[in-house]
Amino acid sequence: MAFVYLRLNSLYSEMLENGDKRTDTWPLVYSPVPVALIHLLYLCVVQFGPSLMRHCTCFDLRPLLIVYNFSMVGLCAYMCYEFLVTSWLSNYSLICQPVDYSRSPLAMRMASVCWWFFVSKIIELSDTVFFILRKKKSHLTFLHVYHHASMIWWWALIKYLPGGQTFFHALLNTVVHTVMYTYYGLAAIGPHMEKYLWWKRYLTKLQLAQFMMYLVHTTCNLATECDYPNAVNITGMVYVITLVILFSNFYYQSYLRKKTFKQSV
Repeated sequence: MAFVYLRLNSLYSEMLENGDKRTDTWPLVYSPVPVALIHLLYLCVVQFGPSLMRHCTCFDLRPLLIVYNFSMVGLCAYMCYEFLVTSWLSNYSLICQPVDYSRSPLAMRMASVCWWFFVSKIIELSDTVFFILRKKKSHLTFLHVYHHASMIWWWALIKYLPGGQTFFHALLNTVVHTVMYTYYGLAAIGPHMEKYLWWKRYLTKLQLAQFMMYLVHTTCNLATECDYPNAVNITGMVYVITLVILFSNFYYQSYLRKKTFKQSV
């Protein structure tokens, strides 16, 4: 047992030391422990939050939600701009783009916006907390919890691969989330905004389009000789395929099935 412990401790130390030295000193990056604790706390909130709210009056969070959602619009738009400009100035390739581990201004700028993207995924866990405080238990679907809980493990890319092919998925995601939080922000203003939010169903289509673009992009990368880990590409593809399945099911249940039911009635 002592040998196993020493071996595991050695592997853990190597894992910590083999990260990108440029990002190691940034908040929440050096060790996976803080992210693991956030992940565990999030699951505890999901598990016990609705029960704790059962005998409480739901909170009126409208002012907070308006500020939160439009703040997220600003953050996502900023990240989208940074990904676009930095990749353009760096002459990034859509087919094969290794990570630039130098400390050049553009390389550090890309690493920085990747870190902000990771942080944004932690901030987005607030979506779930707001659902619980508003007693919207029906919104706590497996898709919602799985998607939010898993995305904070973008930590691994900030630790080891802050840039390169990584940027494309993040860029697509920031575009989608800019639109999504705009919708949420407008919806939070009040019921009188509903007539302007006819495009809600297209948000899921936009999500699915994002995933398909990512799969095509990653497939192209796998088909070339590129100094970017194939294991990361394959892991990302498997993960995104699970999201395609879950989001497709959500779209079917929310729109197509209801439409078919109404027509049959």
